[in-house]
Amino acid sequence: MQALVPSLIADNLACRRGDRLLFRRLSFALEPGAACHVMGANGAGKTTLIRAVAGLTTPYAGEVRRTGALALLDERTGLDPDLPLGRALAFWFGVDGTGDAAAIIARLRLEALAEVPVRYLSTGQKKRAALARVLGQAAPIWLLDEPLSGLDTASQGLVSALVREHCQGGGIALIASHQPLDVPGMTAFAIEDFAPAEAEEEA
Repeated sequence: MQALVPSLIADNLACRRGDRLLFRRLSFALEPGAACHVMGANGAGKTTLIRAVAGLTTPYAGEVRRTGALALLDERTGLDPDLPLGRALAFWFGVDGTGDAAAIIARLRLEALAEVPVRYLSTGQKKRAALARVLGQAAPIWLLDEPLSGLDTASQGLVSALVREHCQGGGIALIASHQPLDVPGMTAFAIEDFAPAEAEEEA
């Protein structure tokens, strides 16, 4: 059976938060190897866009179409806070059928934290643990919401390297971040460019 070619398309999307229209007429089409950086100030709608693309919320207008599984990184790790990190990751690696869990843990520099309960991890350590989950899913589409927040310079560089490798391997990455990433060929847009005029928002 021929493998599906991943794709991620947003067609004329509009999203609201409460009574406020955050953005409208937002469209993009990402094919294998594509990375797209969604820029914007906090509260402008970056997270809302990621959640809509992930299928966690329903857009006010427009539609999202995708081919291929996706992995989502947001402010939640999805890891049991009471378990040691090694066991918490092992649970999800088992669910996802992860091939080389040890290599992923080493790549994210998590070996020394295996016996530390998830609740005691620092913000940066939790972010690296969440990235390990993303790698373990082996999904062709990555949705990354503020993947650099809470990370030191070395870990931020690692995130850029992981995105580059993912896309070089034919993956797709949609990244919402107010911080820059070092990913050659990555396209970008500012969410504020799709903000409605006051008259549209009032309507």
